[in-house]
Order: sequence, then structure tokens, then C-alpha cells
Amino acid sequence: MNKSPKRRFITGFDGLRTLGVIGVIMYHLNPNIFSGGYLGVPIFFLISGYLITDHYFNTVDYGGSFSLSNFYTKRIKRLYPGMLFVLLASGAYIVLFLKDLLYHLDQIFVTNVLNVYNWWQIFNGQSYFERFANNESPFTHLWTLSIEGQFYIVWPILLILFTKYGVKKSRIFGFSMILSIASAIWMAILFKPGVDPSRIYYGTDTRLFSILLGCGLALIWPAEKLKSGLKKNDKLKLNLVGLLSFALMLLMIFTIKDNDPFLYRGGMFIFSVTTCIFIAVVAHPDSFWNGVLSNRVFHYVGTRSYGLYLYQFPVMIFFESKFKNIADHPILYPVIEVILIVLVTEFSFRFVEQPLAHAKWKDVKNFFRSSTSVQRVLALVIAVISMTGCYSVVKAVSAPNPNVNHSELATKITKNEKANKAKKQKAIENLKKSKNKQDATGKMSDADYARYKKAAKSNPINTEFEKYGLTQIDLQRLKDVPMTAVGDSVMADGSDNFLKLFDDKKVIVDAAVSRQLDPSIDILQKYKDQGVLASNVMIGLGTNGPFNIQQVGQIMDLVGPKRHVFWINVHVPTRPWEKTVNGVLDEATKKYKNLTVIDWNGYSDGHTDWFYDDNVHPNPEGSMYYSAFVAKEILKSLDKK
Repeated sequence: MNKSPKRRFITGFDGLRTLGVIGVIMYHLNPNIFSGGYLGVPIFFLISGYLITDHYFNTVDYGGSFSLSNFYTKRIKRLYPGMLFVLLASGAYIVLFLKDLLYHLDQIFVTNVLNVYNWWQIFNGQSYFERFANNESPFTHLWTLSIEGQFYIVWPILLILFTKYGVKKSRIFGFSMILSIASAIWMAILFKPGVDPSRIYYGTDTRLFSILLGCGLALIWPAEKLKSGLKKNDKLKLNLVGLLSFALMLLMIFTIKDNDPFLYRGGMFIFSVTTCIFIAVVAHPDSFWNGVLSNRVFHYVGTRSYGLYLYQFPVMIFFESKFKNIADHPILYPVIEVILIVLVTEFSFRFVEQPLAHAKWKDVKNFFRSSTSVQRVLALVIAVISMTGCYSVVKAVSAPNPNVNHSELATKITKNEKANKAKKQKAIENLKKSKNKQDATGKMSDADYARYKKAAKSNPINTEFEKYGLTQIDLQRLKDVPMTAVGDSVMADGSDNFLKLFDDKKVIVDAAVSRQLDPSIDILQKYKDQGVLASNVMIGLGTNGPFNIQQVGQIMDLVGPKRHVFWINVHVPTRPWEKTVNGVLDEATKKYKNLTVIDWNGYSDGHTDWFYDDNVHPNPEGSMYYSAFVAKEILKSLDKK
């Protein structure tokens, strides 16, 4: 029986893994500056598909026997030590310092071990994109491990069956490509603009195309059969293809945002195909790009890319739970986080992953029985962390749902959205019928003042707002101010107050969780097309990510110079883009005379008691200050016209 040739180690793959993990970490640190860093995940999927398929056929093509049990054993020893330790170490931290995160930890642990965590996330409605989720999970990113785990279980079995029944490689390739294209089409079908895309982001069925493209590449471009010695002209073509594919990869990584419809309607598939081509170039022995991606730094990061991926999110969540003033340190804090991620990863790599990946049970026992004092201390530390983590998993079974006690914000936003939905539709219908009312400026004449003064005495309204700085005349006057408002969850939190202060039969408040600027342009355009865009437009965006002066210009051009825009700036100290957003708005006021920035950030500075624990969304008392301040500033601006 012939033996399979020695597998060729492709050093450039370490460089690809480095690009992938750095992209993902940068995306999680700042998803707006590194907008496409999440595309590092398809890079890992493609490499996995390629290497596993290549390994299988490199074995059987040369008369070797592929052992499924050996394959599974190696995968378990390679992947489970790190995965179990990140779960247990994080659990230990949680049970000691962040007990609210205990809820569901038992289910998270079990579903990760069983490689079905991504589906658990889908069925439990865990969003990948909500930046201010209550009790944000430090395990959100582990969905990728489950997809890879499912692939490792199923694909080798399929390959064995294909081989047993004599299925040709060309047919296996066709099977892989058909499934891959079907997966990409299914992603496009399921995508709905304006709806959280987490279902299609997590789903095995909608992410399978990247792995299968890698599998297909291994069938037509096996690493061991690629020989050096290409002609000069062919080598030039190979490296030119590498340059073009790599350039397109970088372009997409730096430009495609996670909420871009193009991403789900073929963009991620195009990125995967492009990366697949680049992997093919790197895999060739004559590739210039293999050398570019082969160096000591890339080898170091590449060999630890799994651990870096595992520990990045827990470190970020735990660090940011203690240091909330991220906006004040947009560079220092991320640097500290990266250093901590590297240190924790190195500890895990040296003393957990590597020893368990290559050792037998007797070696593990010897490690814990070592006479070396340093090793005894390390063994004790690892044992204590693991036992505390096990305790946290057991404790989680009976842990109360923290959302029962801390869901006031979520409950309020949901209640506001339901109540506002019917009111918004009625307001649209009313505004279509009486355009003359919506075209009013809201400026107060002497006659109006006399009327408001009389009404203030005879029929006072919204008196609960008087202690927040609004006079009864102000409260009467607000009922005549036409307004169309578009915003994010902060505005959604305060929408009930806005609908009290303004006339809810004539005012539109359209606010939603996680909303950013780009989708809001379409919303405003829709109201403009319907003829219900009021003479005053209130914007509350910037909580979920930054924008530039050009994007503000798109809003201002759409609204037009005859309408006045009131833009509420942001109080989001837990994110690095707070100063960026507010700086852009200040710059925009110099360019647009019909733009007024309402300085909620300055007004709320120092009033932590006005906010929920996230220090972003106003609590019930803070919401009164928020809505009253915004209303006062609007009236003040109207008086200046």
C-alpha cells in the first residue's frame, strides 16, 4: 500500500489567518472605522474547507486510509482545550464580577460543546449587531466555531461516502459549487432591508458557501500537486491575479459595512470567491504572495489566531464593563485591550492549548504533578480557574433572568414602538389631508402669544414637564409646531414624551433600535415622496456609529433649504465615535444655515443619574430632561427666525 506524501506546509496561510483575525478584532473594537473587518471570518472558513478536503484526498489518492476516528480525535484535541478554557475562564470571571451574565451560561456552554451554538443564538434572538444590547454576551463571536464544528463532523463522512461509491472528483466539485451558490442565493432571499440580519449572519445554511468554495478549490487545485518551475510569463500572470484579488479583498474589507444590503445580496459571496482565488495563488510554490505573507510576525499571529479569536470578545466585554469612558480614550483603551488579548492568548496557547493538543493523559497528569514550582503554580491557577468556571455553569442553571429586573429600557422602547405605530400612520393620513398645517414654521406671533397665554390659564397641559424648564406657554405652543422626527433607540426611548409634547395627530416620530444614518436617508425620502415631511425635521442619529460631513450633506440636500433641521448630538461615552459624531455636527452648522445642533451631550454632562447602566439611554427621569431640553431648544431656535 502506498503511503500518502508528506503534506506541504503553506507558510502564507499563517499570513492569511493573521489578516483574518486582525480584521475581526479591529471590527469588534471599532466597527465603524474597520467597517468590513468581519470579513475575516470567511477567510477562516475558506482555509478550513481547503485544508480538510486537501488532506483527505492527499491521503486516499495515494492509497492511504483516512481514519475518521483519528481525524475527530485530532480536531477535538486541537479545538476543545481553547474553547473549553475560554468558556470556563469567562464563566469564572462572570460568577465573581458580572453575575448578570450568568443567565443562560449553562446553555451557552452546552451548545458550544455540541457545536450548535449558532442555532441557539438564532432561536434566542441574540443579535450580532446590537452595540448596546442589555448584558452583552462575551460569547457572541463563538458562532463561527459551531459552523466549523458542524463542517468537521459532516464533510469527512460525505467524502468517505463519495469515495466508497466511486463518485468522481468533478462531480464532488459540482456538488460543492451547487450547494455553495444555493447557500449564497438563500442568504439573499432571506435578507430583508431594515431587519436585523443576525439570522442570516449566524446560519449554517446561509454561511456554508465560504467553506464549500474552499472545498471546491482543494479538488481542482490540490496543494501537493502544485509544482514550482513555472515559466516567467505564467509566473507573472499568477502573481498579477494575486495582486488583483488581494486588492479587491482589501477594498471590500475597508468599505463594506455590516448593514450594507450588497453584503447579503452577493457581496459576501463575491468576497469569498475573490479570497478563494487569492488562496489558490498563495498555495502555489511559485507565488510571490506566499513569500509576502510568510514572516515571523505572521507566523506568530497565525499560529495563535484561534486563541486570539477566542479571547478577543470576552476581554473587550469585561474591560469595557469596568472602563466605560471609551470616548475619552479612543486610542489608549483599544491598545490596552489588544495587549490584554495577546497576553491572555499567549497564556492559553502555552499552558492550555498546546499541552493538551499534543499530550496524552499521562502527560497531563505529569504536568499537574510536576515538581517544578512554576509549573505547580500554573497547574493550580488553571485548576482553580476551571473549577470556578464549572461552578459558574452549574450556578447558571438557576440564575435569574437579569432582564426581568433590568429590562425597563427594552420594555419601554417596545411599548413606545407599538403605541407609536398606529399614531404614526394616523399622523401621515392627517398630514396628507392638511398640508397647510405642516408647512407652518412654528414661529410665534403676538396674536399666537396671546392665544397661548389664555390657553395656559384656562386649559393647562402636560404640567409634569414644567419642572424640567418648559413654561405652560411653551407647552401650549409646542402643539402647533410641525415636526417629522427620525432617530435611533435614544429617540425611541423618548418618543412617548415627544408625542405628548407635540401634537401626535400631526407629528411623525420614526425611531428604531440600532438605526444608523444611511437607512435613515431612505426613510426621510419616503416621507418626502408622500408629501408629509414637515417644515421642521428632528434627527437623532449617531449613537450606533459615526458619519461624515458628506453623509450629513445627503440629509440636508434631501430636506432642502426651506425646512429646518434640528439634530440632537450624542451622549455615548462608551463608544469611541462620540467626539467624531459631535465634531461633524458642529462643522455642519457652519455649512448649513438651516441646521441647528441640540447639545444634549453638553446638557447631560455629569448627570450619570439620568441614564441607565449603559450610560447612553436616558432613564425615565433622564428621558424627561432629554425631551424637555430638546423641545426648549427647538422653540428657542424658532424664535430666532
